[in-house]
Amino acid sequence: MKVIVAENREIASQEGAKIIIDQVKNNPETILGLATGTTPIDLYNNMVKDHKENGTDYSKVKSYNLDEYVGLDGTHPQSYYYFMFEHLFNHININPENVHVPVGKGDLQAACNAYNDALKQNQVDIQLLGIGSNGHIGFNEPGTPADSVTHVVDLKESTIKDNARLFFNGDEDAVPKQAVSMGIANIMNAKKVLLLAFGEGKAKAVKGMLEGEVTPELPASILQNHPDVTVIVDKAAASLLEKQY
Repeated sequence: MKVIVAENREIASQEGAKIIIDQVKNNPETILGLATGTTPIDLYNNMVKDHKENGTDYSKVKSYNLDEYVGLDGTHPQSYYYFMFEHLFNHININPENVHVPVGKGDLQAACNAYNDALKQNQVDIQLLGIGSNGHIGFNEPGTPADSVTHVVDLKESTIKDNARLFFNGDEDAVPKQAVSMGIANIMNAKKVLLLAFGEGKAKAVKGMLEGEVTPELPASILQNHPDVTVIVDKAAASLLEKQY
């Protein structure tokens, strides 16, 4: 695993955006695995800025998002479908038909099966990840098996609290209690993984991911077994690391 400790979130996000932009420039038909939440927002802002200034072309790019809340459709302001268009897709020239986000309504098992089939036929070139304070990637909470594929997840109380604070004005009752998420096996099938983490609240999870044992109790630790991972953290998220990176 390649680890980059950046001075701050702004520089880390610029570094992460550069990796994705270079990937798209080198392969105009890149398949991106994308994430939501507060972590990638600055990275997406940098991608938009580059597109407007340098014309990086996304017209042949496909994207597959990690997850979606159960019960929210794409018009809901807190849905991840809405988030992606708000922060990225509306501002670059990606073809909306090439955008894929898990479906969180209707027959959920059928939706999971369809997403798994699509991922089998479209191997992700670079998967963008954040990490939860409890070590989750996607919405794969502690205890998720390594061979899991797209599935319905019961969200842990810590995840609901984090998401209420960040996106639901602190109202935990407004946060859906389930999500549809790519499984760990889907994530590990990506050719490359790029994980970003910021702030002291992520420091314990980052330490476990990089320096702890590989365990289902810290899902991100499985990335130690992936052949091509880049982790970019700010100094606060790196504050508990013992090794020099």
